[in-house]
Amino acid sequence: MFKEENNMKFKKFMALGLVAAMTATLFAGCGSKGSDSADGTQKADSASSDGLVSYSDIVLGETGKDLSATITMFNHRTDMDTDDYGGKNWKSYLEDFNKEYPNIKVEITTDTNYADDALTHLQSGQYETITMIPAVDKADLSTYYMSYGTLDEMSQQINYANTWLYGDDVYGVPSTATTQGIVYNKKVFEDAGVTDIPKTPDEFIDALKKIKEAGVVEYPYTMPMNADESATTSMMWMAFARSGQVFNEDDTLNHDAVTDALQYENQFVKDGLIDPASISFNGMDCYRKITSGEASFMVGPTKFVGISNDPEQCTEIGNIVPILLPGAEGTSEQTMALPEAVGITSFSENKEAAKEFVKWFSSADIQKRMYKVNSSIPTRNKVLAEMVEDGTFENAGAMLDEAALIKSVFPNGVPSYYSEMSNTIYNNVNKMVLGEITPEEAFDAMNTKVNELIEEK
Repeated sequence: MFKEENNMKFKKFMALGLVAAMTATLFAGCGSKGSDSADGTQKADSASSDGLVSYSDIVLGETGKDLSATITMFNHRTDMDTDDYGGKNWKSYLEDFNKEYPNIKVEITTDTNYADDALTHLQSGQYETITMIPAVDKADLSTYYMSYGTLDEMSQQINYANTWLYGDDVYGVPSTATTQGIVYNKKVFEDAGVTDIPKTPDEFIDALKKIKEAGVVEYPYTMPMNADESATTSMMWMAFARSGQVFNEDDTLNHDAVTDALQYENQFVKDGLIDPASISFNGMDCYRKITSGEASFMVGPTKFVGISNDPEQCTEIGNIVPILLPGAEGTSEQTMALPEAVGITSFSENKEAAKEFVKWFSSADIQKRMYKVNSSIPTRNKVLAEMVEDGTFENAGAMLDEAALIKSVFPNGVPSYYSEMSNTIYNNVNKMVLGEITPEEAFDAMNTKVNELIEEK
């Protein structure tokens, strides 16, 4: 039976999380450079320019034991701020932290309007010690946040080190990471007599049609197309997977890539491969069609691979598996991630205590625990590989191969106008699938707005 009592909270945080993740991530112009060699016990020969113990020199359970401080953390996970949360809530995490650091008190504040309010806090000087990094121009990272270390140092500590990079300094440490990907229901394939996993767009469409014609699933494909953030994320992923880009080097939309993605999405609707009612579903409702067995393919966050292994949230245990993305002519050579990062504000007090907490919160042990209780995908490929090997992460499919393909969608970092841009993208995607405008008209409307935003910047 599904955890219905948490559905509304989960919907809210996932919708907000997508905005926060997209606006807080992918500041680097290339892939997710980083190493999995470090864990919470490794030391490195680096020194912090602010005179504090550097992130790389922190040894959990050893350094910082004599610190006594109160720090604050501002984030969007309102669902984790309640006693009735179905997974591990903030209170429980902080109790675990205080077992190792009893004299560092962490006060959590959460917000349902986090993407906007976090910016207001930063710009007005209302600094919490730690925040999830919202949409700030990469040139402003050093204004609002302190550096954890150089790219070379931090690449030995974390994945996605260059995602929050400006100059040679890293300003964000990822806490969770969800890759945009595609999963399929292998039992539905077998029941429909489809023996090969599709690797090209044509093979993908053919497989969906065979499943529909066989009557195994009426609407075999599910992908967010409603007027909300998940439709923006899905469209950008589609363009990026198929064409290798969404934006030009000057941040304008790439006509061929975006139009191609829009036409492809529109084809699913015209061919009756997507439930017409789902055009008005939010992202969460679309994603859950794969875990309920109502769809055979899903485009969305890989967090659902973890959810698909939870019998309380999925009726298709053992059947849902990630596959490599179909690209233009074969499996795609890139995908994008939605990592969420924590930053330590530059003018806050108790930075050293904050570093200890961030290192603890992003450690391999905590990432494993977060997967077990919240289905959160680890940010470190080494941790994910260990979980696959020891059986903690079941039905991993192409997850590890896909994690190696993560690259940045944004050539110059997430723009400060991302929220406004996303609004025009998802509204025009929705108008297109409702039949109100053509893919070309949808692109023209998006492109006009994006160009205006660039001019106003």
